[in-house]
Amino acid sequence: MQNVTPILRIFDVAKTREFYLHYLGFAWDWEHRFDDHAPLYAQVSREGVVLHLSEHHGDCCPGAAVRIQLADVAALHAEISAKNYRYARPGLETVPWGERQVRIQDPFHNRLIFFTPDEGGA
Repeated sequence: MQNVTPILRIFDVAKTREFYLHYLGFAWDWEHRFDDHAPLYAQVSREGVVLHLSEHHGDCCPGAAVRIQLADVAALHAEISAKNYRYARPGLETVPWGERQVRIQDPFHNRLIFFTPDEGGA
């Protein structure tokens, strides 16, 4: 096995771009539509993390949860906190099993859990 690419359901392209690009700092790699009135399917990425975003109703359901490991989740927290995004102000927490997390819900109820393992590698 090489890697996993989660597919997350979206409903509004403008909100998607605002959240994933402007707030979280992902790049918009590519997009596809079968025609001008067809749903969007797109890829975003940041530092080796790749997510697919889909308006197609059959691809996935809203409300998914994705865990994304980072070397320094505190740095991401500082970066996004400085942006004063109107719709999310996630905290930085240490959970009982030791890892540090930033949990964010996108505009479509998908949950992104960015984390850095504890020193023991939990």
